[in-house]
Amino acid sequence: MKKKTLVLGASLNPTRYSNIAINRLVAKNIPTVAFGLKEGDVASVTIDTDLIDYQNIDTVTLYLNPTRQEAYYDYVVNLKPKRVIFNPGTENPEFYKILEENNIDYEIACTLVLLSTNQY
Repeated sequence: MKKKTLVLGASLNPTRYSNIAINRLVAKNIPTVAFGLKEGDVASVTIDTDLIDYQNIDTVTLYLNPTRQEAYYDYVVNLKPKRVIFNPGTENPEFYKILEENNIDYEIACTLVLLSTNQY
C-alpha cells in the first residue's frame, strides 16, 4: 500500500519546495493531501485551508519553519502518522520530543531526495 502523505505548509507557488514535492508525490502515485494558507490545486491535489481530520496518514512532510510549526503540534500528533519528515529548514528539537512521547517516528531528511532515490 502506498504511503498516504500530508504536505503541511503547501504552496501554490511552483518554485516552492512544497509545491514541487506535491508534484513528485503525485508522479510516484503516492496518495497526497495538502494543507496551506491559500486554497487551490497543485497536480490535482486540493490545498485545504482548514485542518481536516485526514484518515490513514502514513507520512506528514513539513514545509513550515519551527516557529510556525508550534500551532500544529497537536494536529499532527492527533493524525497519528507513522512518521514526520522534517525537510531542510524545518528542524525542530522541541517537536521531535513531542513526537517521541507519542511514539511517532521522524526523519530529518528531504522529501525530494527521498523520492528521487526511491527511499521514500
